[in-house]
Amino acid sequence: MPRELLLQVTPEIAANELLLHDHLSKQLKVSPKEIQHVSILKRSIDARQKAIKINLKVLIYLKGEPFQETKIELPAYKDVSKAQEVIVVGAGPAGLFAALQLIELGLKPIVLERGKDVRGRRRDLKAINVDHLVNEDSNYCFGEGGAGTYSDGKLYTRSKKRGDVTRILELLVAFGASEDILVEAHPHIGTNKLPKIIEDIRNKIIEFGGQVLFDTRVTDILVKNNEVEGIVTQTGDKILANKLILATGHSARDIFELLDRKKIFIEAKPFALGVRAEHSQELIDSIQYSCDYRGEHLPPAPYSIVKQVNGRGMYSFCMCPGGVIAPCATSPGEVVTNGWSPSKRDQATANSGIVIELKLEDFKPFEKFGALAGMEFQKSIEQKAWHLAGQTQKVPAQRMIDFTQNKVSADIPKTSYVPGTTSVEMGQVFPGFLSQILREGFKEFGKSMRGYLTNEAILHAPESRTSSPVRIPRDPLTYEHLQIKGLYPCGEGAGYAGGIISAAIDGKKCALMIAETLK
Repeated sequence: MPRELLLQVTPEIAANELLLHDHLSKQLKVSPKEIQHVSILKRSIDARQKAIKINLKVLIYLKGEPFQETKIELPAYKDVSKAQEVIVVGAGPAGLFAALQLIELGLKPIVLERGKDVRGRRRDLKAINVDHLVNEDSNYCFGEGGAGTYSDGKLYTRSKKRGDVTRILELLVAFGASEDILVEAHPHIGTNKLPKIIEDIRNKIIEFGGQVLFDTRVTDILVKNNEVEGIVTQTGDKILANKLILATGHSARDIFELLDRKKIFIEAKPFALGVRAEHSQELIDSIQYSCDYRGEHLPPAPYSIVKQVNGRGMYSFCMCPGGVIAPCATSPGEVVTNGWSPSKRDQATANSGIVIELKLEDFKPFEKFGALAGMEFQKSIEQKAWHLAGQTQKVPAQRMIDFTQNKVSADIPKTSYVPGTTSVEMGQVFPGFLSQILREGFKEFGKSMRGYLTNEAILHAPESRTSSPVRIPRDPLTYEHLQIKGLYPCGEGAGYAGGIISAAIDGKKCALMIAETLK
């Protein structure tokens, strides 16, 4: 029988197979030659002490014990080209994993994506970065793979109770992701590798009879007697089906407006909003690892921090070690920031959203917009940032200590944000209560992470697309919309997920619910 062990080792031992085998042989009191194979089941870093350790959960096979390498494979998909059709609006993680699940269940997905495929999106991202031109249908948020494709591919989720996280990770491995994502405490694919995986998922959907249509924006949902009949695209074409998974992401404002206009029940949802802070990765390493030099066996250090300030939660969000800040506007006339890291996380800077939880009462100045009040609040800040930055994709920026002292920064050093920065007193971007919480919060952050509060850190504003400002209510048992039969609100855009994994789980569940209904 193989033995399972929990152990703590140095980073050097964890990174070297021979050293690890030698360490385990001493634990088991056997010769290293007796160890046939070691499977690492889980890996995490313990940086609480000055001597950093790696936590490992391993499975050890000694000589003579049966062992066989297992390969993660895709399900035995069957051709669904002539099967019942289900419309899936959106080709982000929720939509793509819903489509895969539909095929597995013998149903034909028709995936409609307003943006371009992964290759086509690159040109539009370049246009934002270089020419300050925003394509409303193809950008960092819209296009094949959704927001995660070109903004990091972080796979960590706290949503363990929502579904089978391991199964989603295994499917990603089967489509080409590194098996490391199965064992790391905070798995990550990387923006440079995720596009190929997304492309392979799309090809698999098509191979087994599904359809994927790009540059196809939904402009109307056909409803009769409170039941879905199909959709209308921007070209006026109709696609008919009585089952529709709506997985459009947290930034599809036109879809929220469409639902509101058609009197399809939606509601305002609180979200979080703030800035994106950038430090040198070397500084974050020194704070988190308590060292002058990280060394080759430790990854660039992340950080996670939460504070209560004036009765509000202020916390780090979507932290990107060795990453860059990206322009994520989805319409002309607005500025939005986000962050991402390549797979090696080898950039010189670290960045993180630093955001404050909002309450429904904060949207009161926009109450005339009803369920869209939060969205209009969000939009107003993004548009203000655009005006303050000279009506370009340059971002309002300020040194961190200068911000806490209400002082315009005399200069802004070059940051990883390619379109550039404009020195602005950040209090002009946000309502007064938010600015005050941020100022006090950064001082508290500095007390917990010595060295974090520095004028070498640059704040970029706003970080505003943390989650959807709207929820599309659904039955918790059937996942069907409370009012419209055959409509399945799904993923981040519906207010039921927060990240790649939870969105993928939600997509799979919506597909399962549809199959159950069709039985």
